[in-house]
Amino acid sequence: MDQNTGSASGKVAIRGVWPVLCTPFTRDGHIDRSAMRRIVKFACDSAVDGVVFPGFASEVDELSPDERLALLEIVLDEVGGSVPVLAGASAASLSDVMARVAEAERLGVHIVMIQAPKSIGSDAGAVTAFYDVIARSRPSATIILQNAPAPRGSDLSPAAVLEVTRSNPAIRYVKEETIPSGGPISAILGGAPAHLAGVMGGGGARFVIDEFLRGACGAMPAVELADIHVRMWRALEAGREAEGRLLYERTLPLLMIQSHARMRLTKRVLMHRGILDNDVVRAKIPAFDARDLDEIEALLGRISDLFHVAPVARAAE
Repeated sequence: MDQNTGSASGKVAIRGVWPVLCTPFTRDGHIDRSAMRRIVKFACDSAVDGVVFPGFASEVDELSPDERLALLEIVLDEVGGSVPVLAGASAASLSDVMARVAEAERLGVHIVMIQAPKSIGSDAGAVTAFYDVIARSRPSATIILQNAPAPRGSDLSPAAVLEVTRSNPAIRYVKEETIPSGGPISAILGGAPAHLAGVMGGGGARFVIDEFLRGACGAMPAVELADIHVRMWRALEAGREAEGRLLYERTLPLLMIQSHARMRLTKRVLMHRGILDNDVVRAKIPAFDARDLDEIEALLGRISDLFHVAPVARAAE
């Protein structure tokens, strides 16, 4: 029985809001297992459609393989089958990627998101060969091809993404994160092979309205606004575009800070929401100064009425 799907097939439709969970650390920089459980519970209480761990928003490059595995085990245990789990399996080399895919499958997770290592480059032939090895070696895996912008990713063109996906039926989804993402999403969906089930948006949900209207099947933002993002997506699906746009417009100023502060902003918001007690990051992100913190608190105050799962009750210390 697959832990992430509750079925023997491991197949699940990936639609809606699938937040990428951040990695909490203790004040002395170790992974915080109990805080990880609180983050997962918050996501599930927000009625998300699935969760993703680890991803770029999880500071995946700053985690050891043992830490990645331990935290993924916690995520699965805390989820308890209530929502599907997608495992990030990106790594610096093909052998490391294969090891992460194998670990996920041993835990019953057969949906894996993979970005080709930067060392492979953006040549479609080389990227195709990389994914082909994974598909042949792990035939039960459902692959999400992650296409992130430079410098983090290889910034594949829509033509390259289509060339790679057309040759590999194991690639069932694409997470398109190039900026702006709208044009590439339209191009990929316009030329998609029959086996490609959908394209997900990324970019911290800063482009989510455009992505939805272009046909994206879902979004993978960070986790700190999961409850609002679920309400936004449900409104869009129900044809209530004005409601979705209002939620988008009210949250966008805060997400603009996230565009450069990344997971430190995510953790600071989760502090305000009573889920974390610090915003410690391992990634090289500057600490907030007093003016930053005042601005974050002001922006949270302007949307505090939207927080129903974990209301903002106090200023973060």
